[in-house]
Amino acid sequence: MRLYDTARRKVVPFEPGPLVTLYSCGITPYDAAHLGHAAVYVFFDMLQRRLQDAGHETRCVRNVTDVDDDILRKSRELGVHYLDLAAEEMARFDAEMGMLNLLPVFSEPRATSAIPEILSLVGAALESGHAYESGGSVYFDVARFPRFGSISGYDRAQMLELAAEHGGKPDDPHKRNPLDFVLWQPSLPDEPAWESRWGPGRPGWHIECSALALRELGQTIDIHGGGRDLLFPHHECETAQSESVTGKPFVRLWFHVGLVGLGGTKMSKSLGNLVFVGDLCKEWEPAVVRLALLGHHYREDWDWVTLKDMPAATARLALWRTAATAGDDGAAGLRAVRAALDADLDTVGALEALDDEARAGRTVRAGAALLGVEL
Repeated sequence: MRLYDTARRKVVPFEPGPLVTLYSCGITPYDAAHLGHAAVYVFFDMLQRRLQDAGHETRCVRNVTDVDDDILRKSRELGVHYLDLAAEEMARFDAEMGMLNLLPVFSEPRATSAIPEILSLVGAALESGHAYESGGSVYFDVARFPRFGSISGYDRAQMLELAAEHGGKPDDPHKRNPLDFVLWQPSLPDEPAWESRWGPGRPGWHIECSALALRELGQTIDIHGGGRDLLFPHHECETAQSESVTGKPFVRLWFHVGLVGLGGTKMSKSLGNLVFVGDLCKEWEPAVVRLALLGHHYREDWDWVTLKDMPAATARLALWRTAATAGDDGAAGLRAVRAALDADLDTVGALEALDDEARAGRTVRAGAALLGVEL
């Protein structure tokens, strides 16, 4: 298998051992899952499926960010407890991902389950000199991590712009450097708080994933990623704080999925330009939704057009089903799908190969099953 590694900016051989560890950044459960979320999890599912098909054991962790600025703001607006909101949205998310036929993940841990590990990580970063206390918060000192920015490859101006966009508050007067980021912060009066050596408070966003990844999968993960919008600051900061504490490489290969847009703009809860998985699955067969997502290469940024993507996926599924009862064993189609997936997870090529097989009157049941589509 060859995959594109974001940090190395090229397609490289991926040669895992018998056990492959994967970490996919999960949702902040304050609203329904949209197609941008679904694309990330469907492509991580394809990684799992092909790796298992090749004989590997996989351990895929998909976290739940059940305490951060977004969910606390939403729970405040709705007048409900933040954990009740998280429980409701996670039940909906799990049901919708089940509709899309995702394989079970190894674990789906919540950020609130890792407070002891978070406190330990923050303490270790302070003791090693990679963090400092200021204004009641604990910050990571990016000047103490010379490789900061190496995963994204962004220059300082780009990083400052993205930090501001994602709530990093570069103008915080308590920081030594505008790119420094919060590890621990005081809670507002109506927010949850945990006791710590630095006073009652709650974790920053990035430290949550480091704590969960290290706890669930160990110091070095084979594949880590998510949507490309998480590359900076989230994954850059995760790496810096993790490696500063462990002294080990945090990730062997960074896997980032392109952004799904609507009307020329990335789908975003803040903008409200969303297509929800649950709504689509009410109108269309879930297998069609999955095929529509697989019809785009995972690294591609693309714009969702329901009247284009869904009829094309519906016709494809009908074609495959017509050939599903053919008398051959479908070996040629399965070989073609495997070859396409091994070439940087080329689901577009895999779909086209099965189309050709079906048009030739040969069954594609085995190849479709590897793609997570039951005929």
